[in-house]
Amino acid sequence: MRWICLALYYFIARHLPTSDAWYALGSKQIRRRLCRYIFSYASPSCNIEHGAFFGSGKDIIIGDRSGLGLNSRVQGPLTIGKNVMMGPDVLIYTRNHRIEDTTVPMIDQGDGDTRPVVIEDDVWIGARVIILPGVRIGAGAVIGAGAVVTKEVAPYSVVGGNPAKTIKMRQ
Repeated sequence: MRWICLALYYFIARHLPTSDAWYALGSKQIRRRLCRYIFSYASPSCNIEHGAFFGSGKDIIIGDRSGLGLNSRVQGPLTIGKNVMMGPDVLIYTRNHRIEDTTVPMIDQGDGDTRPVVIEDDVWIGARVIILPGVRIGAGAVIGAGAVVTKEVAPYSVVGGNPAKTIKMRQ
């Protein structure tokens, strides 16, 4: 059933209108239902937006009232908590290419180890943010548009830039 839903998602549902379009005609519900079979867990209230790409969907968990933004591209293992807002064009990576052996072309070295990304509850991820492998984003954090997140983000912090740095604390 999972593979059938995955095929339906990529051939049809991914291309349906955005959730807030007046002509959406259930697009949001269709994507949500398919992803409940594809992901390890997808809340009944999650939102998968138009154009979201998640590979096989393996090891992806999405909590209540959270989702994947318009044209996002993510990899598992990924855990997204409750009430997480994600802007368009967000990239979340959990693995990278190996580069250690200078005698072998990088293209032939394969992928490195997978390092999970965890996004805790009540996080706002702005447009075009890039989150790199192994990052944990603390509860209540705000990630400014265009930030490149390379390390852990403290709870209730506002970060931005490349690499992302703390701008202020919300408390």
